[in-house]
Amino acid sequence: MAKTPAAPASFEAAMAELEDIVTRMEQGSLPLAEALASYQRGAVLLAYCQNALRDAQQQVRVLEDGMLKAFGDDDAMRDD
Repeated sequence: MAKTPAAPASFEAAMAELEDIVTRMEQGSLPLAEALASYQRGAVLLAYCQNALRDAQQQVRVLEDGMLKAFGDDDAMRDD
């Protein structure tokens, strides 16, 4: 049975591994089975990166909403 690759340690690790896979595939020297396995791993890494970016974007929205409310409250206080 084939061993499942470990989940990336971080977004940066996933990006580095994905870039390595792309470089090796672009060279065109991988045997078919390895190229297919690399493509599959790349798809997993891409999904991981997309999810990490989506999560970060959501966190930024939450932070911005909180900060915008705070700034709005401060502005209202200055108008008095």
